[in-house]
Amino acid sequence: MRNEMMYRPVVDKEVVTFLRNEQKPLNGRLGEIERQANEDGVPIIPHETVVFLNLLLGQIKPKQILEIGAAIGFSSSLMAQHVGDEGHVTTIDRYDLMIQKAKKNYEELGLTGKVTLLEGQAADVLSTLEGPYDFIFMDSAKSKYYDFFPDCMRLLKKDGMLIVDDVLQGGTILAPKEDIPKNRRTIHRKLNAFLDVVMNHPSLESSIVPLGDGLLMVVKKDDTDFSYMIEEKV
Repeated sequence: MRNEMMYRPVVDKEVVTFLRNEQKPLNGRLGEIERQANEDGVPIIPHETVVFLNLLLGQIKPKQILEIGAAIGFSSSLMAQHVGDEGHVTTIDRYDLMIQKAKKNYEELGLTGKVTLLEGQAADVLSTLEGPYDFIFMDSAKSKYYDFFPDCMRLLKKDGMLIVDDVLQGGTILAPKEDIPKNRRTIHRKLNAFLDVVMNHPSLESSIVPLGDGLLMVVKKDDTDFSYMIEEKV
């Protein structure tokens, strides 16, 4: 489950080391979970993204959050700290091992009433949700970002924010497809198609922040229907 692209930084390695090691650590049990996951090579968001999300969510104060890709429940637990007494985090995952670890972490952190983990394929689960959500965090199979995006926009409220992790693929997103290993070409092709939509569509405001393996931020400005993307197979 190790995310190899996390170790191919898109900025100077010395800067990455500084961002990951010198910024304020998390306290308590959540900090312990983060440190243990990093020692074990478990694919959680890197610390520079942790610090950024903490700051961002503390400012926008979302009430309803959707996450696609729970893994061990670290990022959903982090986000749950920002939804207040009336807010909630809904997260999705399909891997039994990750699901069990996430549930254990939610219990240890006292978040079982604050986080709902929906088990199954995100493509199936997303179609059953109604929203609206103030904030969506997508950190799942990179080749599925294009496919999941229409539902994300359907579920996100107007002026809500979608953040998508790992969109730069260690900088290889810019490489010609001939230079991409055959087993990664589908990811390369579909991520480029995804970025082409979100970076250029007039109904969206977007920015890529060079944290981790690239953090894409998208704000929904109107209720454009993106279901056409489902019909246009990439």
